[in-house]
Amino acid sequence: MEVGSLLEEVRRKAPVVHHLTNWVTIYDCANIVKVFGASPVMAHAPEEVEEMVGIASALVLNIGTLTVEFVESMKKAARRANARSIPVVLDVCGAGATRLRDAKCAELLEAARIDLVKGNASEIARVAGEAVATRGVDAAEVEKDLAELARALARARSCTVVVTGREDIVTDGVSTFRIKNGHEMMSRVVGTGCMAASVIGAFAGVERERVRAAVAGLVSYEVAAELAARSARGPGSFKEALFDAVAGLDASTVEQMKRVVAS
Repeated sequence: MEVGSLLEEVRRKAPVVHHLTNWVTIYDCANIVKVFGASPVMAHAPEEVEEMVGIASALVLNIGTLTVEFVESMKKAARRANARSIPVVLDVCGAGATRLRDAKCAELLEAARIDLVKGNASEIARVAGEAVATRGVDAAEVEKDLAELARALARARSCTVVVTGREDIVTDGVSTFRIKNGHEMMSRVVGTGCMAASVIGAFAGVERERVRAAVAGLVSYEVAAELAARSARGPGSFKEALFDAVAGLDASTVEQMKRVVAS
């Protein structure tokens, strides 16, 4: 799959990516979208979410710091996005940790069409109906075949499912790809998973084929992480280097360094 050209498309079109997202990582999500060349918006008030979606190219929802009221704003935003036929990305952050998170994930999936569902192994397994428990927002072990779980969820929800980890899985239930890019340092920085959802939103804002958008976004992001790790002295300098690496990334480097296999 050729993905490098989508990086150039993001920069050329500068899609507006509207977020209702995690307060812990909101600053980093805004920055990663900006350095990729897109335009981040973080508008949470129920009185304006629909209007803001009206100028957006993609919507990213992240339940990391959810409240009941916040999820109601997410539903309003998602329905407006559906009406405009722009992609909705749902990061099921912390699914499997509490009953509230599980219930609100289910509500969001029923309340509107979610185009891309993203999470770590245990989060996706939980949303798929498995009896697993997430450790806060960190992945727990999942015994079943993750690719099969992701494919089943994608078919059941008519969406694209993204499982992030040492090896990422992207599937729409028919086509499945494994991404082997990235670096161990990403697991030592809070927010890299949330940023991944934002990057996917930026790429989905310029590419209607959801699987290709997710693969291209993750590969570009994780190639940048590999480049950043070369000069990083630890998690702090890695995070700074990651933003710089994304800003300096080009399509040819993405194509040369991508490690994607169909499965």
